[in-house]
Amino acid sequence: MFAKLFNKSSPQAASHPRRRVRQADLDPRVTVHYGIPSTASILALDRTQSLLAIGTLDGRIKVIGGDNIQELLTSPKPLPFKNLEFLQNQGFLASVSSENEIQVWDLEQRRIASSLQWECNITAFSVIYGTNYMYIGSEYAIVSVLKYDVEDGKIKLLPYYITANFIAEAAGMSLPDHLSVVGVLHQPNSLGNRLLVAYENGLIILWDASEDRVVLVRGSKDLKVKEKTVTSSPKDTRNELSDATEESKQVEKEISALCWASDNGSILAVGYVDGDIMFWDLSTAASTKDQKSEESDNNVAKLQLSSSDRRLPIIVLHWSANMLHKHHRGQLFVYGGDEIGSQEVLTVLSLDWSSGIESLKCISRTDLTLNGSFADMALLPTAAAMESSNALLFILTNQGQLQVYDKGCLSALMSEEQEKTAVRAVQYPMFIPTIEPYMTVAKLALVNTDKECPSALSEQILVGKINAEDTSTTGGTKWPLTGGVPSQLNDAENYHVERVYVAGYQDGSVRIWDVTYPALSLICVLGSEVFMLSQTLVKGIRSTVASATVSALDFCSVSLRLAVGDECGLVRLYKIIGGSDGTRLHFVTTTEKEVHDLQQGKGPQCMAVFSILDSPICILQFANFGGRLAVGFECGRVAMLDISTLSVLFLTDSVSNSSSPVICLAMKSFSDTSSSLQSPEDSESKNLGDPGNGLTFIMTRNGHIVVIDSSSGNMISSWPMHSQKESTAVSMHIIEDGDVLCDVLSEKHSLEVSPRNEAKSDRAQTSADSGSTQLDVEPDTSRETAYFAQRLLNVSVLLCCENTLQLCSLKSVLEGDGNSTQEVDLVKPCCWTTVFKKDGKDGGLIVFYQTGVFEIRSLPNLEVVGELSLMSILRWNFKTNMDKTICSSDHGQIILVNGCELAFLSLLSDENEFRIPGSLPCLHDKVIAAATDVIASLSLNQKQVSVPGILGGIIKGLKAGKMEQSMDATANHENFCQTLENLFSSPPFLKPSTAVKDDQKILELNIDDLVINEPVAISSSSSFEKNKNEKKDKGTEKARLFEGAASDTKPKMRTAEEIKAKYRDTGDVAAAAAHARDKLAERQEKLEKLSQNSEELRSGAEDFASMAKELAKRMENRKWWHI
Repeated sequence: MFAKLFNKSSPQAASHPRRRVRQADLDPRVTVHYGIPSTASILALDRTQSLLAIGTLDGRIKVIGGDNIQELLTSPKPLPFKNLEFLQNQGFLASVSSENEIQVWDLEQRRIASSLQWECNITAFSVIYGTNYMYIGSEYAIVSVLKYDVEDGKIKLLPYYITANFIAEAAGMSLPDHLSVVGVLHQPNSLGNRLLVAYENGLIILWDASEDRVVLVRGSKDLKVKEKTVTSSPKDTRNELSDATEESKQVEKEISALCWASDNGSILAVGYVDGDIMFWDLSTAASTKDQKSEESDNNVAKLQLSSSDRRLPIIVLHWSANMLHKHHRGQLFVYGGDEIGSQEVLTVLSLDWSSGIESLKCISRTDLTLNGSFADMALLPTAAAMESSNALLFILTNQGQLQVYDKGCLSALMSEEQEKTAVRAVQYPMFIPTIEPYMTVAKLALVNTDKECPSALSEQILVGKINAEDTSTTGGTKWPLTGGVPSQLNDAENYHVERVYVAGYQDGSVRIWDVTYPALSLICVLGSEVFMLSQTLVKGIRSTVASATVSALDFCSVSLRLAVGDECGLVRLYKIIGGSDGTRLHFVTTTEKEVHDLQQGKGPQCMAVFSILDSPICILQFANFGGRLAVGFECGRVAMLDISTLSVLFLTDSVSNSSSPVICLAMKSFSDTSSSLQSPEDSESKNLGDPGNGLTFIMTRNGHIVVIDSSSGNMISSWPMHSQKESTAVSMHIIEDGDVLCDVLSEKHSLEVSPRNEAKSDRAQTSADSGSTQLDVEPDTSRETAYFAQRLLNVSVLLCCENTLQLCSLKSVLEGDGNSTQEVDLVKPCCWTTVFKKDGKDGGLIVFYQTGVFEIRSLPNLEVVGELSLMSILRWNFKTNMDKTICSSDHGQIILVNGCELAFLSLLSDENEFRIPGSLPCLHDKVIAAATDVIASLSLNQKQVSVPGILGGIIKGLKAGKMEQSMDATANHENFCQTLENLFSSPPFLKPSTAVKDDQKILELNIDDLVINEPVAISSSSSFEKNKNEKKDKGTEKARLFEGAASDTKPKMRTAEEIKAKYRDTGDVAAAAAHARDKLAERQEKLEKLSQNSEELRSGAEDFASMAKELAKRMENRKWWHI
């Protein structure tokens, strides 16, 4: 049949093929990312917005909020982050790379807003809470101040700085030339003017920026401290305290960590390299001169976690204040300080110093066992006031594992009544699981939007979202973060599901997500209950196992049916939109069919289970609008299932001599000329009953190509791709040029297509090595036959192996001659390929190599037009079996899985199926930001704070009650930022004079009242007495005039005529004009004198300003050791 059709239609000479994809058409980008990277190393929290940022060792930042809101930010350079902090409640994130590049990320725009390269090594970094001001400490003992200007979108270096020379001169001590700053902290409740600077040699300085002086000096030398060793017996949960008083040795103690241990900035906890922890009392901050003779033994307490001489350095210190006793009770979280070689734990100490820092006592100690090597930790204060802990504990360990200890868990750990048993932490809920359970296969499928099924599927998603909230919890605890604002497109009334992502797992389960928008929604989870029932129905034919790994998936977008194949050879058929009643489950084998009543509840329901062979299933492929399902087995056989009757149409023998596994199936039907223009219902009903002359193309792993009839299973051709050498096949694609097809379909109304009957000629099934067999049909000269022949000519088959790409015509494949129109030898082995469309046609080929590189080739000439690597776009390395879970769409979207990460890539520049940016969730909630400013203002007004500032603490909850607000809601924050601007806008010791206050009344003067350059008469003492006597005489005369008159005498009312007669000028008009002219001349003279004086003053001011700028310039250019 096919040979006659090819002979009837002689191909014309084709012109040189034009490339359908060019480099300008490519724009590779990451559109969706889920999971925590395995290289995660540092944490940051926006306490107000409830957002978590995770920095990695390869230059990526993962931002996580609530409602499944996630975003991946990628730095241009794959470098680790040394520091990572939010500009709290500002919508920005600041980071410092290992090459000392400071970056500010705009969370709303999801990009780097500004960057600044620092010239020397940054050793300390901190952000003033709630503002866009940052402190930078360097290896040369210099502290600088940065500001991110939101309006200009730039990081600005402010003139203010602190050098070691300033510290040495003010504190009266000598400092080494090279001294690193290891910590810079803003002191809470200090109104922005005080900052604490810690140096690596143990020196601690409290600096006042408003007065440019040292307020307090603390160090590790010459201290008489009370040492406390906190131990924990494995048999007894009580903690033992052993006190010992000793004179500290004259040795500098290197600081390794520090944090404030009180909300008012009075207690500082400092960790040292030798494993000691010191609590410094800074509440008695006096002048530097007074501190020299001050006894410091009552201002510091030492704490040790182990009595061993060899202890680990204190790596991390974090403090969580007790809500009822903020300033002298709370929990200290410590990593390090234990004996070298001991188990890696995170220690939580409950401390109290109500009677003074010298009476520091440890109430309880708990060691949290880590699930891997420690990376970082963070605390998120919560709204509810608790007697014990008032924060959520986030612990990050290696391989991107994130654990969360909530309030209840920490309370149980710190409680003295309960035994110190192992408390399980809340693991970060993987919205798309990839490891636990292990993902084995995945599929991205479109949903036909022309039917009513998507509406029902959208209703199913609403139920699935509720179930997703339940599945995203561990141990009944929900994910605590709530940051971000979901996109409003997900809640639209006309919302319909357009795409679904299906994943199969090692435990036999299947999960389906709605991927219409970047924020994925879980539709359903199909467990292995049906598999367990199927094992019972097999009745001992096969070995029963607990579960079977899902090995193959396929989804029909028209019928919304899902086929699941496993390694036990079972095929489960689901209908996604199920009813509420019980379902009849069909158990089908090659010889019989059983029907069982099974109550499956609402949601997706299993229709049938096919048990054909005891061989793992490698590939599943729907055809004929879901009416047929082809099954490829590992043993090299192929089965065709009739879905309408739930029966087995045929089962082939092994399609290759070596029984190589079937890795690819493709089915093509040519009977219906107008199938693509019919409604899905009509097409499905017609094709289900009469599939016509369809072809099934089979590819085995050893590169053997077989074509069979889709109706009978009779073999049409069979031939190896490379007869002389073994070749590992990868994939096969059927490519149909749509140019001629569109012209023919435009005449669909004039075409009279009759149903094609099954071929009447005998079909003889031959063996795999018997060559090709041609089928004959009755002569047919109708237009349908001509169209059928034309379609055959327009079909090509792309065969992809590890080392070659071969594009063959359908005629060549059917005849088995192996001739190709295009053939490319690959320089490196590939493991996965896919074809994508451009302008409605098959336009390009994506080749994925085992080196982790994607190569984009244009059809039909297979020329390379671009490439990208996993390392460049995702910072991933290629891993074995990564190709098993790769899937793609027809529009250049690729979904990849690597460890705990899942990413969506878009390759084409004109592709925007996710409707970005409108569909993206917002990472910064402006409503919460505005409400927080209001609460901060109300809180500060209630406390009657004269100079406002939101940095003194953390807003831990909404305050109820009626308050009178006498100022603007954001005035506190604005005034505080203005205070910082005034402090840091000038170099130290060169602040402008503040003698004139801004709130003084402006004096309005009339020019006629000005007296310029007139001699000032200085009255002598005698004249002063004379004037005094004259005033006294005038006063007595006035009293005599009013003698006998009432004190409340009112003025007499006068008529207009009386007033005119008394005050009207009786002179002529010329005299009035002359008087006015004299007044104008007098005013002109005064104005000239004012201008002359103003010019002299301006000239003097310019001279002074020039001198001040020159002095400031010289001071800035000079190194600190020259000052």
